[in-house]
Amino acid sequence: MIEVEGKNVFTELAELVDPPHTALLLIDMQRDFIEPDGLFGTLGIDLSMYATARPLLGTLLAAARRSDILIIHLQNTALPGRMSDSPAQIHFNLRMHESARHDGPPLRYTIPGTPGHGFADGFEPGKDELVVRKYRSSGFWGTNLQMLLRSNGIETVVVGGCTTEGCVESTARDAMFNDFYVVVPEDCVASDDRAQHEASMLLMRHRFDLASGDEIARVWDDRATHAGATDRPKTDRQNGEQSWAS
Repeated sequence: MIEVEGKNVFTELAELVDPPHTALLLIDMQRDFIEPDGLFGTLGIDLSMYATARPLLGTLLAAARRSDILIIHLQNTALPGRMSDSPAQIHFNLRMHESARHDGPPLRYTIPGTPGHGFADGFEPGKDELVVRKYRSSGFWGTNLQMLLRSNGIETVVVGGCTTEGCVESTARDAMFNDFYVVVPEDCVASDDRAQHEASMLLMRHRFDLASGDEIARVWDDRATHAGATDRPKTDRQNGEQSWAS
């Protein structure tokens, strides 16, 4: 930690991701995006990066659960009939996966009530974990995410999931703009476009703190071992899919 004009600033990883003030944000770990039988998989979009990132993110999630880290699952959502899509949003979506569309209409994915909207195997929310539905790339835009973080005394967000250059980077940037420290577990984010993933990682490496999922998990496990993970009392937080959807 350093002091800058009377303000204490976290600088070390152990300070940044200390469990009492840290939340793990899992971005869009949903079937339509990362499962072979989801929409993207059936269209032949390259999902190969997830084979490496998924188990590493799963390991980080397990460490967060052991240490009573606040866990929030961001769930991309598109309402039926494109009711949540403005003309500008539709135009934006037309630019994505043009080859997979074969000049067809914008892709339709993560619609509530469809299997693809659900969370992928291994990333189903636990009963005390929050779920925030989002309708744009950033988990902060038009949601109650900031309220949930502030209400639980969070200062740092660890942002993992998919896609790196899309919803992960968008959420990370908005977290910083909302005055949260941002840590990106660099081996726990992935994309269906490796070139865009690498470009995004280059940008984020110069803006946020990056660490491996294992490095973050070690901090949490060490803290839990020495303090018994008692800093934040366990609560009766409900599954956000029922209570916190926005």
